[in-house]
Order: sequence, then structure tokens, then C-alpha cells
Amino acid sequence: MNAALSARDKLIVALDVASVAEAEAMVARLGDSVTFYKVGMELAYASGGFLFAEQLIKSGKKVFLDLKLHDIPTTVTRATAQVARLGASFLTVHAFPQTMAAAKAGVAGSGLKLLAVTVMTSYDDADLAAAGYAFGVKDLVARRAAQAEAAGIDGLILSAEEVSAMRAAFGTKLILVTPGIRPAGAEAADQKRIMTPKSAIAAGADHLVIGRPVTQAPDPKAAAEAIVAETASA
Repeated sequence: MNAALSARDKLIVALDVASVAEAEAMVARLGDSVTFYKVGMELAYASGGFLFAEQLIKSGKKVFLDLKLHDIPTTVTRATAQVARLGASFLTVHAFPQTMAAAKAGVAGSGLKLLAVTVMTSYDDADLAAAGYAFGVKDLVARRAAQAEAAGIDGLILSAEEVSAMRAAFGTKLILVTPGIRPAGAEAADQKRIMTPKSAIAAGADHLVIGRPVTQAPDPKAAAEAIVAETASA
């Protein structure tokens, strides 16, 4: 039973929908099969989005606010302090040293954990080169991970392809959260660096962020339960 509960908590379902009404309907359909939800920018910025996140937390669910903060340090510190009042479990910031340091100051005294976004899972080496980076994905992830650890950040957002190397480098110091997770047979869509739930957990991921394979499934609850079972088997 404990292993099953642990596996269930590892699944974070992404509520990437356009309205609070759609999110509420999905949460109702999923019921007790899901304990942890991601509220990203689309839903957060919808009418009532942040209020929905607060209500979800009050109902006993865990919430990951995927806002990817990045601005001048003063703004990041103040914004992070505001988010910390909501009671969410995780908040994302971009893994730039100034941004991470500012966010760390903003969460002081709260229980909010910061996750640094290393390289988006929709990017590959060619995308980084086009954006002017001198590093490929693996090298840039390693560089940003080291900077995040030095800044006292709680964890990383990274693809499952980089999890094994980062787990070897940092042990259990950092929470490793992986988007771009696709069950066998699911479409990659706009993701480029993907892995199955079982493989990602076996590589050392702590949490799997999964959206469309659950929310767009004919039976979302059954899809979530299948992922929990696969995760437990890892």
C-alpha cells in the first residue's frame, strides 16, 4: 500500500486547459486517482485561475504552479513571495543565477519549494544553437543544475534523458521533476526529449508531469491509474 501511495504522489497531472470550468471538470473525473496537479500559465492566467489553485490546495490536493518566473531580481523576489502565500508545493523559475537567487529570497520562511527550469523538453541541440547558446542540451542542463544547487534551489525541471546523469551528480540533494513523459504508444506531440513513465522512474525521477496522455484519454481516470501502476512497477 505504501508503495502504491508513493507512486501516486509521483504523478503530477498537468491541467493545461483554457478555463477553470474545464479544470474543475477534469479534477472531478479523476477523483482520488490523482493527488498532485500542475497549474501552468494558461490556466493560472485564466479568469479565476489562481483562486482555483488555492481552492484545489484547500481541498487536500497538492499543486505545482508552473509559472517559470524570470525578470529583474526585485520583481522575482516580490512575485515569489506573493506565490508563497497560496500554499502551493512547487513553483518554477528559469535557471538563471540572478533569478534563482532572487526567488530563493522570496520563499524565505515558507514551505514553497523552487524548481529551476533547465532546458525545455521541446528543445534540442539545434534549437539551443539557433537561440545563440554555445552549449548542447546535456552540457547546459549540467551547468544550470550546478548553479541551481549552489543557489540552494530545491529541484530541477529537466527531461528524463538527463535524469540519470543529474542523479549521479547530485544524489538526493535535488528533486528531479520530468515533463515530456509519454506512455508507450502515445504521441510525442510538441515534445522532443521524451521517455515512458517506468523508464523515467527507473532513471531516478522523483515526479512525472503528464498532461495530454491523461486529460485527453477517453477515460482519464483509467489512464492515470495505469500510469500509477506502471510507476509502482519501476
